[in-house]
Amino acid sequence: MQTYKRACAIVFGLMMTALCAVVAAETVMRKLLNHSLAGVDELSGYAIAIGAPLCFAVTAIERSHIRINLLHMRMPRAAQAVLNLLSALALAALAVFLLTFAFRTLHETQMFGSVAQTPWMTPLIWPQSAWLIGMAVFTLAAVILAVQAVLHALRRDAGALVREFGPETVEDELSSELSDLEARA
Repeated sequence: MQTYKRACAIVFGLMMTALCAVVAAETVMRKLLNHSLAGVDELSGYAIAIGAPLCFAVTAIERSHIRINLLHMRMPRAAQAVLNLLSALALAALAVFLLTFAFRTLHETQMFGSVAQTPWMTPLIWPQSAWLIGMAVFTLAAVILAVQAVLHALRRDAGALVREFGPETVEDELSSELSDLEARA
């Protein structure tokens, strides 16, 4: 999963870097040449729509999604394990729902031959196809994590459910920060 996470992060980073370059070029062209590329905002929307599911995948793998730890960390280990299992299953269900929605949207776009209401009049089938791929990437990560959580539950391995699917503890965060600091030094 670490390679999968890294690939998602790299693709997202490259997309955002390219978008930054295009926005910078647009800004310079407007100021110096009084000319616009007319559509950078459209590209920005597509980049966010495609990049968000990639970030969702990274967040799921890293266990970086927001949780309220105040009660979670005070619960018995078995209760934590059950909540972590439910969390993994709920995230996978959400991912499948979003993928289904993206697929239906793409199907309707194809059926009606929809184009963007922008100067470029982009056929929406292209950016929505990329969006669907991004959603599939997120869904695959979420489903794999849910299957892993279910396997731990079937083995009655509460420790693995807490360790691998629970929110990071203060000690985990401190260890991660110290290792990052050590790597930079």
